[in-house]
Amino acid sequence: MAAPALVALAPASRDSRTTKTITALVDEVKAQRSDLRVERAFLDPAAGTTGARWTRPELQTVVDRLVKAGHDEIVVVPLVLSEAFGGLDGLSEAIDAASARHAGLQVRVSAPLGLEACFLEVLDERLREALRDARCRELDALVLAAAGSADPLANQSVARLARLWGTHHKLPVTAAYAASAPPATGEAVRAFRAEGRRHIAVASLFLTPGELTDRAAELAVEAGAVAVSDPIGAHPEVARVILARYAVGAVELVPV
Repeated sequence: MAAPALVALAPASRDSRTTKTITALVDEVKAQRSDLRVERAFLDPAAGTTGARWTRPELQTVVDRLVKAGHDEIVVVPLVLSEAFGGLDGLSEAIDAASARHAGLQVRVSAPLGLEACFLEVLDERLREALRDARCRELDALVLAAAGSADPLANQSVARLARLWGTHHKLPVTAAYAASAPPATGEAVRAFRAEGRRHIAVASLFLTPGELTDRAAELAVEAGAVAVSDPIGAHPEVARVILARYAVGAVELVPV
């Protein structure tokens, strides 16, 4: 019996950089598990309406293709660092619609990627690249920039990760948010500068580039940050987390 198919599901975006990054990330997953059927898909809240569909392929299209290919079990892994940061509106309805169209189809939605401590290693790698490009060899403070949420618990999770990161580097670290919660990246950088710190770098705790990451970087640079890293992106460590989420979902499909 074939293993369940894996659908890596990302929120829809108008930004072509998002699509490119998700495609590269799925290619990395395929490279690590060539025995699995792995597909990328995008969750478009406008699907089924007269609204514009921003990216391809949609989740419904991918499910139809997998069923046609003989797959009756699918594990969907949401490619978000936290559900509280948004982007998954309409997912339950989309899964229900797909199941209603295909008798016997079983679909499991795994937990999202989450704010894994192992992502700090990826952030370090991305930040080293940014510091090298900026020819900066000295740091006296760090800012961890994330999307931000109206849910204070989600923001607290980012703050805990920031403290863990700061402990590792023995540097003061502040969590900052691109939306929904203070401080913004520029505010966080200015607060450190008010303390007399002049070499402040910002790490981008985002999966893909986009409007939020651009704005967060712009505010940080305006405030005096010496470097801003690229988002986490298509990294082998992220692919391993995707496969770990898939494994849990695949086990849940096994009849008891």
